[in-house]
Amino acid sequence: MRFLVDAQLPKRLAEWLNEAGHDALHTLDLPRANRTSDAELCDVALREQRIVISKDGDFVESLLVAGQPSRLLLVATGNISNAELEALVRANLPAIEASFAGCRFLELGRESLLVHD
Repeated sequence: MRFLVDAQLPKRLAEWLNEAGHDALHTLDLPRANRTSDAELCDVALREQRIVISKDGDFVESLLVAGQPSRLLLVATGNISNAELEALVRANLPAIEASFAGCRFLELGRESLLVHD
């Protein structure tokens, strides 16, 4: 799978997804780095067929209203350490992969993975 990790999440998440066999970029890998706008992120995600991973609820509204990004993993954990986030993603990655085969929007919480489509 191809992912695009938003600025408020650690670059380490993209690195771990790459180590797990996926193709992941972080906003720091883009020309404007963490100054990349949400619209630019959506454009990159659409052009490169990437799933946006973000904590930013604005992407939910954008997905529901405008259909962009085309696929979204919303991290809805509140404050969480990088180690806890990595463990949470690692534990849920098989379900995330399977769920994105048929849906556009997932929400990862501390206790569950919600499929919204």
